[in-house]
Amino acid sequence: MRDNIQRQILDALLVALRPLARALLRAGIGYREFAEISKTAFVDIATKDYGLRGRPTNISRVAVMTGLTRKEVRRIRDKSAAGDATLVLRSTPMEAILHRWHSEEDFLTDSGTPKILAFDGDGMTFSNLVRQFGGDIPPGAMRTELKRIGAIEERDDGRLEVLKRNVSGLDVHDRLINGLAKVVYPAALTLAHNTSSDGSSETWVQRMAATKYVRDNDVSRLRRISSDRLAEFVESIDDLFVAYETLYESDDANKSERAVGIGVFYFEEDKAESDIFV
Repeated sequence: MRDNIQRQILDALLVALRPLARALLRAGIGYREFAEISKTAFVDIATKDYGLRGRPTNISRVAVMTGLTRKEVRRIRDKSAAGDATLVLRSTPMEAILHRWHSEEDFLTDSGTPKILAFDGDGMTFSNLVRQFGGDIPPGAMRTELKRIGAIEERDDGRLEVLKRNVSGLDVHDRLINGLAKVVYPAALTLAHNTSSDGSSETWVQRMAATKYVRDNDVSRLRRISSDRLAEFVESIDDLFVAYETLYESDDANKSERAVGIGVFYFEEDKAESDIFV
């Protein structure tokens, strides 16, 4: 019975891995690199999640659980301890500017929509926005890049109007990195939580809708409608998150925090898991 269940799980995993393999091969990443990363993930989780009395799992137990040799487990743990397996994926300056333009009170109208900003001068300007939230990026360079990807429009009088709430126009590799870290990873967090063996935790929402009865000539229209509705939904949730960000902005930064979010699923990230949602 157990062998049959594991076979079904592995069959489902194969289905999930095929599109990932397609994307990775396009990026020049083959099986050897994927296998190394997979080993690191298994050793990391076996070490952290299955220790006794709060201590990391010893090398022998990790080897038994993962099927790797003790020598291989030791090599991977040493590599992780040296920081070689650490991923820090922070928001890009462009993402930060678009987010703040849609959320900071100083840059919003009374009705809550983003203001049309003068590039420079007195008051709340685009240059002011970039200096506050764009790191060390010069305002002129930020304007050029946001115009390039169609996120802002420069009016005849030189004022800037924001057109998009998120960054698009990323190159293929950036889209793959962001997709793995900010779509596949949080979806996997939800899956891991919902399949926890102790059954004591509340199940998180993980929903999807699909049909295989759509004619080819209707696909483009359905894609457009779905994209518009999903964008509206995600933006409404982003407004909710912005409200919480504003509420706690002045609080002590050392207070307990965690990343939460939705795809068409809800997830929570343990604070020690990564620095992706920073």
